[in-house]
Amino acid sequence: MHILGISAYYHDSAAALVTDGKIVAAAQEERFTRKKHDPAFPKEAVKYCVEEAGISLSDVDHVVFYDKPLLTFERLLETYLAYAPSGFSSFKAAMPVWLREKLFLKDLIKKEIAEIRGCKSKEVDNVLFTQHHQSHAASAFYPSPFEKSAVMCLDGVGEWATTTVWLGDGNKLDLQWEIDFPHSIGLLYSAFTYFTGFKVNSGEYKLMGLAPYGEPKYVDLIYDHLIDVKEDGTFRMDMKYFNYANGLTMTNKKFAEVFGGPERKPETPISQREMDIAASIQVVTEEIVMKLARTVQKELNVDNLCLAGGVALNCVSNGRLLREGPFKNIWIQPAAGDAGGALGAALAVWHDYHDKPRVADGHDDVQSGSYLGPRWSDDEIKKQLDAKGAVYQRLDEAEMMPKLAEVLEDENVVGWFQGRMEFGPRALGGRSIIGDPRSKNMQSVMNLKIKYRESFRPFAPSVLAEHASEYFHLDSCSPYMLIVAPVHESKRIAMTEEQQKLFGIEKLNVPRSELPAITHVDYSARVQTVHKHTNPKYHALLSAFNERTGCPVLVNTSFNVRGEPIVNTPDDAYRCFMRTEMDYLVVENFLLKKEDQPEMPDDGSWKEEFELD
Repeated sequence: MHILGISAYYHDSAAALVTDGKIVAAAQEERFTRKKHDPAFPKEAVKYCVEEAGISLSDVDHVVFYDKPLLTFERLLETYLAYAPSGFSSFKAAMPVWLREKLFLKDLIKKEIAEIRGCKSKEVDNVLFTQHHQSHAASAFYPSPFEKSAVMCLDGVGEWATTTVWLGDGNKLDLQWEIDFPHSIGLLYSAFTYFTGFKVNSGEYKLMGLAPYGEPKYVDLIYDHLIDVKEDGTFRMDMKYFNYANGLTMTNKKFAEVFGGPERKPETPISQREMDIAASIQVVTEEIVMKLARTVQKELNVDNLCLAGGVALNCVSNGRLLREGPFKNIWIQPAAGDAGGALGAALAVWHDYHDKPRVADGHDDVQSGSYLGPRWSDDEIKKQLDAKGAVYQRLDEAEMMPKLAEVLEDENVVGWFQGRMEFGPRALGGRSIIGDPRSKNMQSVMNLKIKYRESFRPFAPSVLAEHASEYFHLDSCSPYMLIVAPVHESKRIAMTEEQQKLFGIEKLNVPRSELPAITHVDYSARVQTVHKHTNPKYHALLSAFNERTGCPVLVNTSFNVRGEPIVNTPDDAYRCFMRTEMDYLVVENFLLKKEDQPEMPDDGSWKEEFELD
């Protein structure tokens, strides 16, 4: 049985294919269209999924959408009525697309599927719908290694739900309780994302990265004015400070008054106020998540926890939950946002709708390292590189790994493209830019010359799983780069008295450890543990680097520049390589050196693609 899951029309559209309960393929539409966070129907991702499975779209038994649009429409109407007449401008902006398209989503999906299949819409009769948080919960529990687990889903909003708690047992997921719109920890965090000048639904991780530069001096103000949090973690927000329920912005003038002035305009300098606000909302978010987790563990009396929803991408909160929380084991869906809803919807149909069993061994998940996207053969790669006039060497693995270890030791920045593309927002050694974490210059070089992004943004380490505990306070694996852990004391560099007096962005250039490129200003790092059984080639590279340098860690950031999705094809990789100051590019067995390449004509179009977000 082939089940195709789809998420679309909001942000981060994606498709996923499950065959007889096995995850065969999953990918975000943005990787194919090159439009970051593309919300359109995922035509290209759908085509990829069925091609990867070796089937046609007519062989698919069910197409399942990750959301129930009629329930969302009900929430919109009830919200507008509750706030009338103040919400009229938002109502007027939202209704046309609903009346034209979203109310008739089943017909729209049939039309899109029929167009890909080359048939008539009436021949497509296999479309199902799951609820939004059901999709999140299914994406978290069903691929996890746990036979029984609590499941927490926290995001902006689904149809009505913003926070849900489930009990997963065998192949069943039972909803325990929920918190509904407009009270939302995800929308609260997004409101601060907006207020500090970043883009909602994409800039939240920037806010998280900014937090360690500030002091949490606004925590009491947030609790006094914006949100009432009970001891069990449940909460209610004071909506007079927010505009998202009935307006076109996230916050209003009353919100600005609390923080002493208006929101920061995008692309303007970041002040100490934004840093302190970021630190404050991060503390509040962590406290809410910790309280909720304690309540859920007490109520359900289980050892395991699964997480999904956009808030589950807050890896600082996840790290605290792992270190201090009541659960022995935690598993987080690597595509925790809306893209992962496509996968969850497909798995929900298999396990819940068809009541099919699942096998969980308590140790390994069934997400295959989240390497679920396209891969490319040597012949396809050679064809694309030759079309660009690229100059390359072809090396087998035995030659390539020692060569790359030497290249990296010389502080070169390498574009690394191999195997299947990752599903989810993180590069996990399939489509990565890598470097030597011991270099004092690597963070600034990568941020300013490669990624074209804010200088404060930290980089993550990839570490051989067998050596992780030597470098980080991490007792469990973190293959999906969703856990922040403290750098081990033995690797840290103590700050001088003068350095301890620095505040804000002044902290940036103070080396904190033997691995300055991956150590954030609070001595933390967002760790990816690399495992031989899920990514043998990346594991081999780290092993070669370790043999040469005695360091089993590399800097790993996503293979893209700011404003562009992660690269998908060899052509994407070469273009990004040539438009940045990367030194080397590795595409499977092909090694390219920047200075050997012919000059690439610049027609200016790439600047539009790499538009700042």
